Parts: sequence; C-alpha cells; structure tokens
Amino acid sequence: MAYLNKVMLIGNLGKDPEIRLGQQSGRKCVSFSLATSRRYRDNNGEQKEETQWHNVVGWGKVADIFEQLGIRKGTSLYVEGRLANRSWTDNSGQKRYATDVNLETFQVLTPRNQQPNPYAPQQQAQPAQSDAQAYGSPSYDDDDDLPF
Repeated sequence: MAYLNKVMLIGNLGKDPEIRLGQQSGRKCVSFSLATSRRYRDNNGEQKEETQWHNVVGWGKVADIFEQLGIRKGTSLYVEGRLANRSWTDNSGQKRYATDVNLETFQVLTPRNQQPNPYAPQQQAQPAQSDAQAYGSPSYDDDDDLPF
C-alpha cells in the first residue's frame, strides 16, 4: 500500500521568519507562522472569516534561500511540505505537542515591488520583476493555475 503525506498552503507570514542553526544537526533552519483564511456564511447568512495558523519549518537550502531573499512579515507564500508531529516536556514538566509543516518547496506570491526590502530604503523604487518566484520547484507563470 502506498502512503502520502503532502500539505499545500497559501497564506501570509504572521511575523518575520526566524533563521537559526539547528541545535542537534548544526544545519540552518527557517521557521515561521503562516496564516490561512477561509470565508463562509454562517446559518444567519452573515459572512465570517476563520483564520488558521500553521507552524512551518525549512532546513538547509530552503533556509538559505529565505535568508537571501529577505522574506518578511506579510509576504504571501505558496508552500508545499509534509506534516510532522513533535513533542517535548516544558519547564513545568508538562508534555507539549505541536504539528509542523516541514517545508520542501515554496513560491513567493507577493510581487517583489510590494515586498518589504530590508536592504533598501522603503521609498526607493525597485525594478519590475516577475510577480511570482518559485524555489525548490519548477517555475509557474502568473497566468497559469497553481500546481494543484
């Protein structure tokens, strides 16, 4: 029997990504929260919005690319990865659990000229570039549907 563990999300970074070296592996790691939302109508016909927060973790080359691009809070991303559960004991001795998305590939959806640039003053114009940039996967044109 074949098994599948695949997650695809589109959302916005809730805060700047944290880049660090893994404690045990010594490899570079990027971690961030990704917010996804859905809109729906409740039983009274009122429009509601529900937001889910996802912990995303990437290792090695993916973390390097995140750091090089200077991706910041508010950036819209398409991410692909797999679910991973982890547990630990906190300082009070209580067992804690979390589910992470182990990032395998991502695509920046926010146009470059709308992304915060940590290396340039905010008022400085940036050259026009493609609205979408893919990392770790084939590139997709803006006119194409997302790959799922």
